[in-house]
Amino acid sequence: MADSKPQAEGQPVAETEAPRAATSPNQNTEQRTAAVPGMEFLLDIPLEITVELGRTQMVINDLLRLGQGSVIGLSKLAGETLEIRANQRLIAKGEVVVVNDKYGVRLTEVISQAERVEKLK
Repeated sequence: MADSKPQAEGQPVAETEAPRAATSPNQNTEQRTAAVPGMEFLLDIPLEITVELGRTQMVINDLLRLGQGSVIGLSKLAGETLEIRANQRLIAKGEVVVVNDKYGVRLTEVISQAERVEKLK
């Protein structure tokens, strides 16, 4: 059986795997649930997705001084990787992009299932 680890960009695909055609997110979901029968009931469970740009701490006095035009400095540097969380659990990392005048996030790293399970211990 072929190794199920995702391939990093630029690395060759294992010879036992056939090249994959580009698919939409819905097609990927359908293919994954077809491989795991009985899991369809999980697909409509809502998740809170959070993209963390940075954090800061301030005392109440500083918070009360904020007004329109105030700038709050954050812990991350410009261009630094953002954290994407589902229900407060880290699932991926990415970078800010602009698509049709709206902000978006391009995933640059998806946290593996093994890493997520390890963090639960």
